[in-house]
Amino acid sequence: MAVCARLCGVGQSRGCRRRQQRKGSAEAAGAAAESEPDTDPEEERIEGAPAMPKPSGACGAAGDPGASLATGGPAGAGGSGGPASASACPQAPQPPAAPARCSLLELPPELLVEIFASLPGTDLPSLAQVCTKFRRILNTDTIWRRRCREEYGVCENLRKLEITGVSCRDVYAKRINPRVKSGRFMRILPDYEHMGYRDVYTCLLHRYRHILGLWQPDIGPYGGLLNVVVDGLFIIGWMYLPPHDPHVDDPMRFKPLFRIHLMERKSATVECMYGHKGPHNGHIQIVKKDEFSTKCNQTDHHRMSGGRQEEFRTWLREEWGRTLEDIFHEHMQELILMKFIYTSQYDNCLTYRRIYLPPRRPDDLIKPGLFKGTYGSHGLEIVMLSFHGKCAKGTKITGDPNIPAGQQTVEIDLMHRIQLPDVENLRNFNELSRIILEVREQVRQEQQQQQEGQEEGQGRARPSARECPPGPAYQKPEQPVPAPARGAEGGGGTEKSVEAVGGVPRAAPEPAPSEAGQPFVLPAGVISRNEDYPRTCRMCFYGTGLIAGHGFTSPERTPGIFILFDEDRFGFIWLELKSFSLYSRIKATFQNAEPPSPEAFDEMLKNIQSLTT
Repeated sequence: MAVCARLCGVGQSRGCRRRQQRKGSAEAAGAAAESEPDTDPEEERIEGAPAMPKPSGACGAAGDPGASLATGGPAGAGGSGGPASASACPQAPQPPAAPARCSLLELPPELLVEIFASLPGTDLPSLAQVCTKFRRILNTDTIWRRRCREEYGVCENLRKLEITGVSCRDVYAKRINPRVKSGRFMRILPDYEHMGYRDVYTCLLHRYRHILGLWQPDIGPYGGLLNVVVDGLFIIGWMYLPPHDPHVDDPMRFKPLFRIHLMERKSATVECMYGHKGPHNGHIQIVKKDEFSTKCNQTDHHRMSGGRQEEFRTWLREEWGRTLEDIFHEHMQELILMKFIYTSQYDNCLTYRRIYLPPRRPDDLIKPGLFKGTYGSHGLEIVMLSFHGKCAKGTKITGDPNIPAGQQTVEIDLMHRIQLPDVENLRNFNELSRIILEVREQVRQEQQQQQEGQEEGQGRARPSARECPPGPAYQKPEQPVPAPARGAEGGGGTEKSVEAVGGVPRAAPEPAPSEAGQPFVLPAGVISRNEDYPRTCRMCFYGTGLIAGHGFTSPERTPGIFILFDEDRFGFIWLELKSFSLYSRIKATFQNAEPPSPEAFDEMLKNIQSLTT
């Protein structure tokens, strides 16, 4: 009512002209106004509507379109002789001018191209359904080229490849497969002249986006590491292989297993790269979100003219970097021959399961990730190091007939740090063995006491691994952390002082590790495949290593010691085997390998372990 009175210029009177015109007579309108509420739906709608700007030089005069829109009635409803006449305009309050509105359709095409190019490619098909103009603009190749570059890292220029011609294509062909002659390879290159980035995005990159990232092939106990990436205008599956034994610090080797590209518009072609006769017809089936399979349709391309013997010699040179005559150990020869027979039967027809890189937390001992490790006669294998609160785990990505891929090869107890003796006493294997066994006994007693406390309902329940403060410098007050160790100086040192906590001896606080570290040498009698190990270490922890018979029979965890050398190298001494494994970080950048959450990473570890149990 107040708004209507203000617009008609009659103050707070209930007999406004607007309502009189609606009722037809002043008397009838006045009577009706006495019985109606102060406001009505029409007034509320007007209050909520934005005010429209009025033309300059007119303030609600008869026939003013601005006044007509403001009152919601016909032009001239206010009347020229009423209180809202032109003489009252200077005193009437002026409504704020609304900002001018511009439709998206009125923007110039070049600006729309810039806007659309900044949107995710998955949103553009819906945008094309808005109108004909949007659909026409979305045919601009610049938009899709930017989406290919920003979402998938494609940096090749289709037009540049078309202009430069044979030399550029020949270089790219050799980078993919050096064994294929350029003339043969040229005939199967995509037709870049009639191809656009929209085709590359929709028919190649978006269609196969689910297989990008890290995968573990199902090759029995051997496993593997596959990295599927966008490489130029191809999607390529690279199999990562450890360096030749025992050169653990050498870079990784890799070879292509398959590739996907566009041979013609709206048709992606899958090619198998296995063997030595060049790319040939293959097939990829995406089983589900975290699993896919490959199949070769021309396995005859994998065969060699010299038969299986020539295939084995070629495989041996690539896998081990040597001939069978160079391997004198009979047991090692048997393991190598067994692996060739087992892996060659797949012919690149494999199933792959997704794996993630371990997430990093600020208080992790070192950066988690993938490492190459020495495993005696089995050669070098790939291990994933991850941290889980008060412990760290080394999970095999590649394996062997004794400990298959997916199993936790080592577990490190970050709550039980060990101080090594001086170098002279460290050379004595019995001294190191005594220290490790004392820690094992202490760990066993703690676990037994904790189990008894839980059964009796005393004390606080044991926290989960994620609730425990990670890292070696943290201890739970309820968790006794004895670390039987020897002093670093003097003739063999003395045992560290302990204090009683609930009747259980507890280690004194560990000193902060120095940057220079302490001297390290392998005890006499400990076997190492690589004698070029570091001679200083930062710190050591008690741990257990998994050992088993052939075929993963009678597996058991045995005590050992984890030695941290630096950010990129660590070692593990297997006490029962008198063996030393040296691990070196894989310094490669992997895309699309981050887990969506820590829980997803833990679930992935359980899944790959269950497959080989």
